[in-house]
Amino acid sequence: MAVDATMASAVTATNTATSSSSSSSTSSNTTIANNFQTFLTLLTTQLQNQNPLDPLDTNQFTQQLVQFASVEQQLRQNDQLATLVNLEKTAQSTAALAYVGYTAVVDGSKASFDGTNSAAWTLKAPKDTTATITITNAAGQTVFSGSYAVQQGNQTFTWDGKGNDGTQWPAGTYTLNASGKDSAGNNVGIPSEVQGVVDSVDLTASPPLLWIGGQTYTTDQIRRVVRPGSS
Repeated sequence: MAVDATMASAVTATNTATSSSSSSSTSSNTTIANNFQTFLTLLTTQLQNQNPLDPLDTNQFTQQLVQFASVEQQLRQNDQLATLVNLEKTAQSTAALAYVGYTAVVDGSKASFDGTNSAAWTLKAPKDTTATITITNAAGQTVFSGSYAVQQGNQTFTWDGKGNDGTQWPAGTYTLNASGKDSAGNNVGIPSEVQGVVDSVDLTASPPLLWIGGQTYTTDQIRRVVRPGSS
């Protein structure tokens, strides 16, 4: 396929115009759609300056146009998907802000102890069992352990902040681990929940994080919400 000086001039002029347009505005969103007319101009110029003895294959032009349209469609879909993602993030942030000031029950094993009031966990036993409950501090040190009969379902376990030897432990974040055995001697896992007021929301995280008792949780970890002032 031969391209003469006229075609070369058209390409040069097009490149110059495109370069000038790009440098004049760094904030403009230039897409293939903006250059569609330029693309057609180049194809027309090629047709006008083709070698009569070696004419261009029109099928090639058709394929180029189809490919061009396909790429443009994909770019537009990407832009639309990006818009949908931003809308979803905004919706998540709005939903997370609605929890501030409410008491939330979330899946978790870490609870805050203020040094005065008891720390509490909700145990969710799948069956009746004798459970071994261990509480550790932030350094991983065991501060309390004991065996308790736990019935199937939900029940609250409270800790007064004292160790097995009567030592009063300071305020901080403590982790509860509960495991047991059923009547047949099989191990039974006992998950736990914690309850606390949603103090704030970190909107810089994705998804947003709720601060409850000095710990962060995502909204999908929330199991129940208690309206302020409700029992």
